[in-house]
Amino acid sequence: MIREDKFLISRKPYAVDLNSLRGSRTDTPQGRNDYTYDGTINAVWFRRRRGVTVACIGHLWDLQHPEPADARQFLEQHTDGRYGGDTHGRWDGDSYWGNVTLAEQQRHLAILQPMLANYPAVPDGYDGWWRFGPS
Repeated sequence: MIREDKFLISRKPYAVDLNSLRGSRTDTPQGRNDYTYDGTINAVWFRRRRGVTVACIGHLWDLQHPEPADARQFLEQHTDGRYGGDTHGRWDGDSYWGNVTLAEQQRHLAILQPMLANYPAVPDGYDGWWRFGPS
């Protein structure tokens, strides 16, 4: 992924919580020092749905080798954006979509409502904007 300061919704950027990287190593049967790092990082993003700007919350995931030293390296090594982010919740200014508990929905809305109101600012606690694609 590539970090940019300028927001362009057409580039489908993500803002990430750099403190949320989590993952684990799994050895593969190919031999010594061969493993896969399965990592996820929390993210938020804006998209357009049927002509309406929406705020989304979820995570980005990737399988990597070598294991990243930190969240920035994880993002820099994450080059396959075919699947985008896994959306857990979405706010369009009128309604919320998500299959989560009510408590989780309230946590999401505490981020998504001010995020959409302050479009296209990066929400507090997040680093942005990160995008897939050539530089």
